[in-house]
Amino acid sequence: MSKFDILVKYISMIQADSFGEWVIDKENDGTPEHPIQMPFVCYSEMVNNFIDDVYTFEESNKDMELTCYGDILKDNGLQWRTESMKNADVSNLNAQCVLALIMGAVRAERFCDGTLLDFFKSGCILKWLERLNNIE
Repeated sequence: MSKFDILVKYISMIQADSFGEWVIDKENDGTPEHPIQMPFVCYSEMVNNFIDDVYTFEESNKDMELTCYGDILKDNGLQWRTESMKNADVSNLNAQCVLALIMGAVRAERFCDGTLLDFFKSGCILKWLERLNNIE
């Protein structure tokens, strides 16, 4: 049993999931009586469970210092920016850096709605999990 099992189990689930969808208020007109709700992403149950498991992994593996994901990425020549993370060649990255990419993607959602959805839909999360699986 690998210590990454809590995360790599999602490889098969990702291939069969829609991840989520944008919810856009088309019913309200923006008047004080009917304010328009800001758009947001309603994530699938699989994505919500994945997020929970990323945080559970981080809590159980403090030695990997994943709360310092930005520094880990920087130390590996990457930036905590969508394009840098998407274009990262993970073939030679170590487990800590791959996990930092995953943590960075999860944390990015807190600052910009839909970022995590983009990482899932573009195949990055799957690619990172596959690399993590190959490391172990």
